[in-house]
Amino acid sequence: MIITSAEFVISAAGPAQYPPAELPEVAFAGRSNVGKSSLINTLVNRRRLVKTSATPGRTQLLNFFRVNAACHFVDLPGFGYARAPAHIRKKWGPMIAHYLATRETLKCVVLIMDVRRTPGQEEKWLMADLEQSGIPPVPVLTKIDKLSKTRRIQQRRTAAQALGVAPEALTLFSSKTREGLAELWRILEGFIEAAP
Repeated sequence: MIITSAEFVISAAGPAQYPPAELPEVAFAGRSNVGKSSLINTLVNRRRLVKTSATPGRTQLLNFFRVNAACHFVDLPGFGYARAPAHIRKKWGPMIAHYLATRETLKCVVLIMDVRRTPGQEEKWLMADLEQSGIPPVPVLTKIDKLSKTRRIQQRRTAAQALGVAPEALTLFSSKTREGLAELWRILEGFIEAAP
């Protein structure tokens, strides 16, 4: 996809603040510090549309971005370890669950995982929840530039086994080298363009 525009719309704590449900949406989920912001920035060819941080857990609301006036990207708070107050972390689960369960314009969820880590219980739960809800998951392994090609293949197999999917179902991606960018866009365009 050729990006002509990408802009921040709103940070939402609940449905009352969501933008009107008029455009197809792609949500991005993942453990804190897996490279979620970098992946979104790479997809839209912007350096700082989504703020990146070395501190895990900086995203604390649902952040909506309009891309090409054709779809919304929705950046979800990272799960797992995060340096946010406990009372805020407690709100994330229900906030994300409500969005995933009720947003009619949601077409798929990109589940972002660090290729160097084996997917944990949170990733398995999210994959199962998405499949049960009929929301297509798009699992992506990021930071592949940090591993040799042999180790990438090994880690892809390990991650696929942990998630119960075929290795080919996992897209390999690097924000640094842009490897996997065209493949990921091809997958996302399939969902966006199929939207009624």
